[in-house]
Amino acid sequence: MVFLAITPAGLADVLRTAKADEAIWCGSDAITEANYEALDRPNFGRFIYELGDRELIPDAIGTIEEHHPGQTVWVEAWTPPVCQASSSLLHEEKTASHCLP
Repeated sequence: MVFLAITPAGLADVLRTAKADEAIWCGSDAITEANYEALDRPNFGRFIYELGDRELIPDAIGTIEEHHPGQTVWVEAWTPPVCQASSSLLHEEKTASHCLP
């Protein structure tokens, strides 16, 4: 199995649970270049682009499949944005004030 971590938290989870012979890939927003260089783990790849906006995930999966043909690619789950409603004390109206990624 090959893991594709999207977030720093997802990468931390995968690093704790993946077997030594399982490949791990991530975007540049999941780990800094310095931490990637310092990480002593075989089968670990870091894309030079960010995956947080999810638009480049299909390209990342394609690259992973080229390097690991026939293997299952596990992709960190993504939760769609959740909007939180807030109310104005003056107007008693609810508005969407913040969407969490």
